[in-house]
Amino acid sequence: MKHMFLIAGWWLAVPLAAWAQIESGPAAGTKLEPFKAAILTGEKAGEEQEIGQGTKDQFTLYLWVNKDTWDRPIARFVRELDVELQKDHKQVQVYFIWLTDQVDQGKEYLPRVQESLKLKQTTFTVFPGEKQGPLDWSINADAHLTVVIAKGDQAKHSLAFRSTNETDVKKVLDKLKLD
Repeated sequence: MKHMFLIAGWWLAVPLAAWAQIESGPAAGTKLEPFKAAILTGEKAGEEQEIGQGTKDQFTLYLWVNKDTWDRPIARFVRELDVELQKDHKQVQVYFIWLTDQVDQGKEYLPRVQESLKLKQTTFTVFPGEKQGPLDWSINADAHLTVVIAKGDQAKHSLAFRSTNETDVKKVLDKLKLD
């Protein structure tokens, strides 16, 4: 009987481990291809701009957020990341890229999110193409949030989350400290 519980426990642990691990975003060292996005907040609000090739000597963070899985814990993650970057990484540019097949609704909704969150380093954008983002960025549709850390046009790290909150910000900051 004891062995049956061990076997059953093992089978339950496998799906949990598989659920926790997800791959999304370009591999480290990948040259990033620029893409067009509708800029919704900041100085260039209302423009469509090509992004994806940050400044050679500075980090850029790309937060790919699936509209269908957007929730308060992800909002807390984004807010906490913005606050923490203001302390030690003021030069880091952050793009929040909304992935949706309802682009016009995103253009109306995200400026209201900015009014609520009051982010200082994060620019809200909507990707106007396919819902999974640009194909060469390898964004996994199962990821609720994909964070791509880049320097210039090179991917340094990609972190994917199925579930996240503000406690995961440390993982991103630790990757910034490595480089």
